This record gives sequence, C-alpha cells and structure tokens, in this order.
Amino acid sequence: MIVAGEASGDIYGANLVLSLKKLAPDIIFSGIGGPEMEKAGVNILYQASEMAVVGITEIIPKMRYIFRALRRLKSVLKIIPPDLLILIDYPGFNLNLAKKARSLGIPVLYYIPPQVWAWRKRRIKKISKRTNRIAVILPFEEEFYRKYGTVEYVGHPLQDIASPKRDNNEIKESLGISSKSGPILGLLPGSRTQEIARHLPAMIGAAEIISGHYPDLCCVLPLASTINESIVLPYLKNAAVNIAVGKSDTKELLKIADLALIASGTATLEAAIMGTPMIIVYKVSPLSYLLARLLVKVSHIGLVNLVAGRTVVPELIQGEATAPRLAEEGLALLENQKLMMDMKKNLRSVKEQLGRGGASMRTAAIAGEMMGL
Repeated sequence: MIVAGEASGDIYGANLVLSLKKLAPDIIFSGIGGPEMEKAGVNILYQASEMAVVGITEIIPKMRYIFRALRRLKSVLKIIPPDLLILIDYPGFNLNLAKKARSLGIPVLYYIPPQVWAWRKRRIKKISKRTNRIAVILPFEEEFYRKYGTVEYVGHPLQDIASPKRDNNEIKESLGISSKSGPILGLLPGSRTQEIARHLPAMIGAAEIISGHYPDLCCVLPLASTINESIVLPYLKNAAVNIAVGKSDTKELLKIADLALIASGTATLEAAIMGTPMIIVYKVSPLSYLLARLLVKVSHIGLVNLVAGRTVVPELIQGEATAPRLAEEGLALLENQKLMMDMKKNLRSVKEQLGRGGASMRTAAIAGEMMGL
C-alpha cells in the first residue's frame, strides 16, 4: 500500500512504484494518489486531489472525505494486509494510518517524512515509534532524524525527473508563443484549489503591471496533475495579458521562463533545478497564518532558501503577497541582469545540494529489503 496526499507526492510515488517494479515486476500496489500513480499501475482507492489541503482552517470542508478514506484504508490493512506500507508526506493522515499498520505487524516505510524540523518537533518521537525506516530527501534532514530511528538520505526525487528533451522553440510553439516573444513569466500558484484561489489573482495582477513595462510579455501557467483546467479558466477570462496554460511537465515550462512567480513548495526546487529565477509567494487564511507564526520555527518558508541556508530568492508572505509587490520584485530582476545572474549562480548551488539523482531507486531498494526481495 502506498499513500500520497498531494500532487508532488503523486509524482514521487509514481517514480517509486516504477522503480520497485524493476526489482519485482509482479508487485501489486493500491492506495491513495493521483493520475501519475494510476498510470504507474497503482489501484487508486481515493484521489489525492480531494484530500490536498493547506493550513489549519482549510481542512474543514474536506474532513468527511478524508476520514472516510482513513477508515477504508485501515479496513484494507486489516482484511488484506500488505507486505509494506509506504507513506509519502501528508503527516496527519499518514501517521494515523501508520499506527494501525504497526498494531497489525505491517512494516512501515516513511518516504519524505513531515518537516518536523520546522514545527511540531515533538512529533518526531511519534514518527519514530510508528515507522520502521525513514527515507529523507533534504540534505539537512538526515542528522535531524538520526537521533530517533533508522534514517537514510536518498537525495531529492526531482533529480530523477528527466530534463526536457524539446528545445525552447519547440516548447514555445506547442504553447502558441512566438519564438520572438518578449520575456516569459511563469505563474505557478500551487497544486491545491485553495492555493489557486489565494495566489493566482495576485500573480495575474503582477503580470499585468509588468506587461506595462514589457508589452510583449508572455505568461505560462503549468497545471499540476491534481488541478483541472476548469479551475483556473475563470481567473484568466478577463486577464489583460497573454497566459498560455501548459499541460506538459513543469520542468519543460520552467525551461522557457525568464522568471517565475511560485507558491512556496516543491515547485521552487523544480525551478532551482532548471535554473529559473523566481519569487516565492504564499498566503493562507488569517487564522492559519496566526497559528503558523506561533508554531513554525524556521527562518524561511521557501525550500530553496532552506536548502541554501540563506535568502537567495525573495519571499512574499501573506500581506506582502500582493500584485504590486510581486511586480516590484519581478521588475527588479528583469531590469537588472547582474541580480539575475547572481540568483542563477545561487540556484546552481542549491541544485548540487539536492544530490545527483537516483532517489527513487535508492528508496525502492530500501522498500525491497523490507519486503525481503
């Protein structure tokens, strides 16, 4: 059984499933995920897109669906016990499921555990008690987890996703963008419906302001696997700037972007790998933000800055995440090539710290060992 509760986990889960099938082609998978895991051969019992939430108050509308999924999976664990339970992030749900699995004697591998180094550090003891092995993907996590259990740093699975094969002109042509267009701005508002609602209007507003300085500006909006195009179309209807909606992989769309406005999360690391300059943005409900201020104990929220250990990319959070501020930061980069080159240099350093690939196969080897393959 494998459980991933959001778009990035769906991608990582799919790569892990394919890697495990190389070790043992007859493995049967079921669990929670999205279209990528389904394509990889997982029997999807519940859709990750219906379970992805961010913040504390935002979970309320989806609680019924989430609890129904939890009850069903606990029942499956008892009636048809899998040889291994693989958990990918999504801690509130997955730690509850892990407790049930351990009580039934089912081994548990936590691949990409929750970021307890940022908040709720006491949760690490619960993770250690409810899992057999932990595979971490950020370089500083291994030392943090090692005090509490068996942990291995496997590198970041984003490095396993192949770089785009098409050249820039081919990608632009597929999106209807002229090869002689002006600057290309990537808009990446997030992989959850709530993130689209909170981030996309400000991003579009910023693009409109920037287009006043660059009339031939083009925008690219890649869709996460958990987001249907119908969700973003209402926001684009009255936009005073050309926005191409891309359905190919995010790396390909980041390849052609001169700059990206990105919701804090995995996509910031994808941009770092592609060397795309960016501005990080993030908004949650006022109550969620207040609670986060009290609980979260890190100097940055962007993964790029956390891996770097310093500010290499601007972060516009909550009240700062407005169209004028995004446009101000964006224009500062577009109009200053030295700033652009310095950021690209720092992003190359971040990419190097994420490992050289092979995370999926290393994790598959751990999983295979746990199943006696």
